[in-house]
Amino acid sequence: MEVDTGGGYADRMSDDHVGPHGYSGDKQALLGRLRRIEGQIRGLQRMVDEDTYCIDVLTQISAAKSALQAVAVGLLEDHLAHCVVDAARAGDPTAKVKEASDAIARLVKS
Repeated sequence: MEVDTGGGYADRMSDDHVGPHGYSGDKQALLGRLRRIEGQIRGLQRMVDEDTYCIDVLTQISAAKSALQAVAVGLLEDHLAHCVVDAARAGDPTAKVKEASDAIARLVKS
C-alpha cells in the first residue's frame, strides 16, 4: 500500500487498487483531457497576472471546474462499469459500492 503521510487519498487506498483500472483503455484520452485542463489553469494564472477583468477570470474558473467534473463523472462511470461489476460477479460488491457512494458524495459536495 502506498502511504502519504499527509493524511490524503493514498492513506485510504487499499492494496486492491493496484493494477489496471476501468479507465486504462482510455488512459491516453484521459491524460489528454487533464493536460487541457492543466492548460486552462495556466491560462487562469496568466489572466490574474495580467489583471484580467474579474468576471472573465470567473468564467474561465467555471469552465475549468466543469471540465474537471466531466473527467470525474467519466472516472466514476468507469468505476461502476468495471470495478463494481467485477466485484458483483465475484460475489461481494459491498466495498466497491461504498467506495462509489463515497465518491459520489464528494462530487456532489464540491
